[in-house]
Amino acid sequence: MTAIEFNHQLMSMQPKLGFFAKSLTADSEDAKDLLQETLYKALTNRDKFQGDKNLKAWVFTIMKNTFINNYRRNVRSNTMIDNTDNQYFLNLGTGNVFHTPESNHSEKEIRKAISELPEDYRIPFEMHTKGYKYKEIAEYLSQPLGSVKSKIFFARKRLMNKLQDYR
Repeated sequence: MTAIEFNHQLMSMQPKLGFFAKSLTADSEDAKDLLQETLYKALTNRDKFQGDKNLKAWVFTIMKNTFINNYRRNVRSNTMIDNTDNQYFLNLGTGNVFHTPESNHSEKEIRKAISELPEDYRIPFEMHTKGYKYKEIAEYLSQPLGSVKSKIFFARKRLMNKLQDYR
């Protein structure tokens, strides 16, 4: 596929990509940003596209992965934009959350249950809940990716069994 054909097909997909971006973000401005970032990535990585593959699926996958990565980045930074006239950025820590006596008790029980997990399961589970990707956890612990995924799965299962009252 020539560069001109690639660009033409990519631009013809723009309306459908826009609808998909809107469905992911639920905000028109964020959808426009996601669409622009997706088109940029598709154009800069054109050499990685294999001409006999489905271009539409390739571009939609780029958009979905870009959205997921941006979402994870925002969750990790835990930054919220204040929409007042001066547009300050507020960093919300966990100390700003309102706790009821019941939620404090529940949180203590859950933390206790997590701390009682065997270290083999607890460390990957805690890293995963902090937002680390499976691959990052596997590299940090020098363990195979499949082992990390199964340990996190079994940690969840043990916690669900132990904390049945909190479901």
